[in-house]
Amino acid sequence: MTRRVPLAMVLCAITAIGRAQVGAPPSADVRKAAESGNAAAQTSLGDAYYFGRGVPKDPTEAAGWYRKAAEQGDAYAQVHLGVAYDKGEGVTQDSAEAVRWYRKAAEQGDAYAEFNLGLVNVIGRVVTQDYAEAVRWFRKAADQGDSDAQYEVGLAYDRGEGVTQDYAEAVRWYRKAADQGHPDAQLNLGVEFANGKGVTQDYAEAVRWFRKAADQGHADAQHNLGFMYEAGQGVTQDYAEAVRWYRKAADQGYSGAQSNLGIMYQNGKGVTQDYAEAARWYREAAEQGDAAAQYNLGGMYIDGHGVTQDYVEAHMWLNLAGSRASGGDQKKYSEVRDSVAKKMTPQQIGEAQRRAREWKPATAK
Repeated sequence: MTRRVPLAMVLCAITAIGRAQVGAPPSADVRKAAESGNAAAQTSLGDAYYFGRGVPKDPTEAAGWYRKAAEQGDAYAQVHLGVAYDKGEGVTQDSAEAVRWYRKAAEQGDAYAEFNLGLVNVIGRVVTQDYAEAVRWFRKAADQGDSDAQYEVGLAYDRGEGVTQDYAEAVRWYRKAADQGHPDAQLNLGVEFANGKGVTQDYAEAVRWFRKAADQGHADAQHNLGFMYEAGQGVTQDYAEAVRWYRKAADQGYSGAQSNLGIMYQNGKGVTQDYAEAARWYREAAEQGDAAAQYNLGGMYIDGHGVTQDYVEAHMWLNLAGSRASGGDQKKYSEVRDSVAKKMTPQQIGEAQRRAREWKPATAK
């Protein structure tokens, strides 16, 4: 009684970005020039205080120097002042002020500002949510080679948000970002090849892109690569290799990989069969709200495999699984729960229902 977790598509994290800087600490000449009103020197001092380069980190001091340069029209400083307002670093958090500074820099063609304006329109913060406007800004940055923006344009075409859905166009933009090493784009490009969306289905090519992202520590890609090894799609079937990749993702708290790792231990595929270890991984995923893992953990409690047989626990997990599933899975989970209930007293059923009501999902590690 097991359910497998399928390939996954992920979304990128939405967060305003600035440019990381490295280099020598500011010289006395730079400080003197900044104090004399030189915008480039003021920006350099802002970076020094923001990144702690040769001076203690001081967000307030950084924002002050960025502001001096920004007010002179320096686009780089305008972006970083916008990020300061976005995150409330060195200034009181103010999304409207952040947008105002992003827009000033974007109007000068700054790719980072254009990207952040795209995010603002996706989120609908300060401005009305407008996917078409978001795509417009993302494309401006993408055309300058910004990989985050290229990924976002690909995602827009993939979902049909702000543009007509077009998988081939999604693939084109994902590839631009993926070729620059963008892990989310590599993952989604792999998914497109696995599903044959926008490209001819090609499992070997899917594996190639999953591996690129997985090697960068991307949990979703590690999970998908494990799935490909388990299924023998694009690679020679290898359960031990599947387990290895599932474990990498599972150790990062990825619930789908935890659930599938539990299945491998339950069935003895790629590892020595170990019901207790299977139950442990099912629980990790179940506690995060993974319906398939909750169902499988419920089954372990029914059979007493890896855990002490306990119909109350079984009913609780099956009840939770049924409430989170849909379609045929929901029907199946509920039917198994009801079959367990026939072996329970009314008091036991009441206790199981109480536990289910009071249960709250845990946060991934």
